[in-house]
Amino acid sequence: MNSWPITLDDVRGAHKMLSGIARVTPMEGSRHLSSLIGSPVHLKCENLQRTGSFKLRGAYVRIAGLSPDERAAGVVAASAGNHAQGVALAATTLGVRSTVFMPVAAPLPKVAATRDYGAEVRLHGENFDATLDAALDFADATGAVVIHPFDHEDVVAGQGTVGLEILEQCPEVRTILVGVGGGGLLAGIATAVKQLRPDVRVIGVQAAGAAAYPPSLRAGHPVTLDGFSTMADGIQVGRPGDIPFEIINRLADGVLTVSETSLAQALLICLERCKLVVEPAGASTVAALLEHGAGLEGPVVAVLSGGNIDPLLMQRVLRHGMVAAGRYFSLRLRITDRPGALAGLLGVLTRADTNVVDISHVRTDPKLDLGEAEVDLHLETKGPEHCAAVLSGLRGSGYTILNQS
Repeated sequence: MNSWPITLDDVRGAHKMLSGIARVTPMEGSRHLSSLIGSPVHLKCENLQRTGSFKLRGAYVRIAGLSPDERAAGVVAASAGNHAQGVALAATTLGVRSTVFMPVAAPLPKVAATRDYGAEVRLHGENFDATLDAALDFADATGAVVIHPFDHEDVVAGQGTVGLEILEQCPEVRTILVGVGGGGLLAGIATAVKQLRPDVRVIGVQAAGAAAYPPSLRAGHPVTLDGFSTMADGIQVGRPGDIPFEIINRLADGVLTVSETSLAQALLICLERCKLVVEPAGASTVAALLEHGAGLEGPVVAVLSGGNIDPLLMQRVLRHGMVAAGRYFSLRLRITDRPGALAGLLGVLTRADTNVVDISHVRTDPKLDLGEAEVDLHLETKGPEHCAAVLSGLRGSGYTILNQS
């Protein structure tokens, strides 16, 4: 144990340090998710943490451990959101000057929140790599200490305090699901849990479109992805951190991947059934329950790592989730171009008890015959069976459906 990057004592020390700073976030049971997998499911609500994510824990422990000279030089970080806010609040609480570099396209609510927590925000770069380079240049020029989002012992120890709380709040837990980007949260939780309860399985979750850990674990060392893309920007990291990887490789019980569709469905479930606002990265563990829940031993604790979601992204993701759940679909059909034809179509939909969200009527197009028109419809339905009934009703009324999605 002494050769490991961090120990249980490090996590316990971090937990003591965070007393009165980080909230002991609630553990909420979910009857809906429990019924889906046939075993008790509890949600560890780090989306209700100060700054809206677990990131405050590691950032505070890291900055609190700086020497007086290092504190005087200030700190700098690069982040698109959660880490930025965690560093800003931690630094302000400790009386340390902070500068946070964020991509120019960072969501405005996250930029505003980071400023409100006391950081000087500088927008630079079209992507995270360019933003990080700017932060590193700033550190070289000013002497400011770089606060890495996951690849530092103090950060991992701080995140590990979530594991201590899980064991206290749900001592009967058998499986813990943790979203993974660089790996700081999973590494910290695994360190705490495995040294106290080696019988508990600790499993990471990554978006399939940004899953650097599965190939890295197979190779036995961190592997850099050639490219990655996912709506779950909070866990969109192209290479595992060296320190987290060492711990995860030795302690964790594997890393699962989930699809974008499952992420969207999970976010919708969190909002509708659990009454919790969660960002896609935070909902990754719920997505794992949807895809892999039958193979997990319960009780299961799913960590909701954050709730900082841009409203525009939430709108798009929720619509995607409704499509996946069969509650929203689009179609194009052809009708006769005559007075009352559109009203007749809407009458069929009304009798099918379908809500028309949007409609577009095309009457002049070279591909249309004289006397024809096409209609694009976006409909809200009640599920897959209702979708099928709507389509059957339209066909039965003589409408030609060109495509649907």
